[in-house]
Amino acid sequence: MAQTGTRSAAAASGGGGEEVSLKEKGNEFFKAGNYLKAAALYTQAIKQDPNNATLYSNRAAAFLHLVKLSKALTDAETAITLNPQWEKGYFRKGCVLEAMERYDEALAAFEMSLQYNPQSSEVSKKIKRVGQLAREKKRAQEVEDLRSNVQMAKHLDPFKTELLGKCGAEEGFEAIVSFVVETMETAVKSWHETSKLDPRVHFLLDSEKTDTEKYAPAVNIDKAFESPDMHSSCFTFLRQYAEDSFSKAACLVTPKSTISYPQVWKGQGSRKWKHGQHDGFFVQFESPFLRKLWFIPSSTEKGKSLCREPVVLDIDIHGLLPRLFKE
Repeated sequence: MAQTGTRSAAAASGGGGEEVSLKEKGNEFFKAGNYLKAAALYTQAIKQDPNNATLYSNRAAAFLHLVKLSKALTDAETAITLNPQWEKGYFRKGCVLEAMERYDEALAAFEMSLQYNPQSSEVSKKIKRVGQLAREKKRAQEVEDLRSNVQMAKHLDPFKTELLGKCGAEEGFEAIVSFVVETMETAVKSWHETSKLDPRVHFLLDSEKTDTEKYAPAVNIDKAFESPDMHSSCFTFLRQYAEDSFSKAACLVTPKSTISYPQVWKGQGSRKWKHGQHDGFFVQFESPFLRKLWFIPSSTEKGKSLCREPVVLDIDIHGLLPRLFKE
């Protein structure tokens, strides 16, 4: 609600009876919810008394309700300039900055208001609320940064070292690493956008040998994990596909939620793993010289899906498909 002023604000005022009448009329319209008329009356009063901090504070409140935030902020700052020791100017500025979602600045303004009026429970409540909003906004931004800045390569150094030791730099090492990183990052981005993935096997085709008219770089396997029979027939098809297409490597990507068989997370003892209750998806890498399995857990933060770091699993225990390539 617009303020009629305090003792310190009144000291900054020099208007006569007509100015007071305009201000009071403005206050009446403000209380009635007619913020546009209130702002117009405060403007008339300011023309007659341009050094009255209370009038700028009141008009800032009206502008705030009208969502004219830039104008409201200018008026709040003018009120502070006219009366730097009046807590209401800082309070008004804090309210406008809060509406702008500029929470750190709003917090600073409210703290200044509390400095000049330490007993104000209203300001204390604002500081608590805006502090929480600032923390939530910061975390939301952190989550959004993590969602948009997907970099799987930094989590795959052990894999790259092991791969280099197995195949050497002359066996298409860089191409395989790029293939795995791109497959993972594409899956994570898709998961972030839709919270789902189609079960699919991606193949690193041979640019010289593969008949690309006949063999695509990805095969959908949406029925593969419905039953042991479907699993077996799908594996047989994929193994033949890998051989006939002259693929150098392959990556299975499948959400955990689509798997009825084999449910590799339900083992006990040494077969159990800590992400058994988590949502997410698997990435299984297959090549003639190295096989790896990762689970990428997913959680929900600020109402959005967020993938975590890939977790390496024992492929001999938790593997979703048998070996696709001959050693």
